[in-house]
Amino acid sequence: MSEAGNFLVYCIETYKTSKNLTGKQVIELFTRYMVSEYIYACFEALHTTGDSYIVNDIDLFIEARREA
Repeated sequence: MSEAGNFLVYCIETYKTSKNLTGKQVIELFTRYMVSEYIYACFEALHTTGDSYIVNDIDLFIEARREA
């Protein structure tokens, strides 16, 4: 798996733990709002940040997509 792919798995697990969700719930959420594509596109910047920043950034991304 690529470095970006490994990071996506890390983001899924981090988000799952932070939000007390199941893996299936996170995958459904990420699919609905295209979060995985966002993470791949922003990999270079995101992989240098901490867990709380990643979770917050994903929340902001999802919220922006919900409003659109």
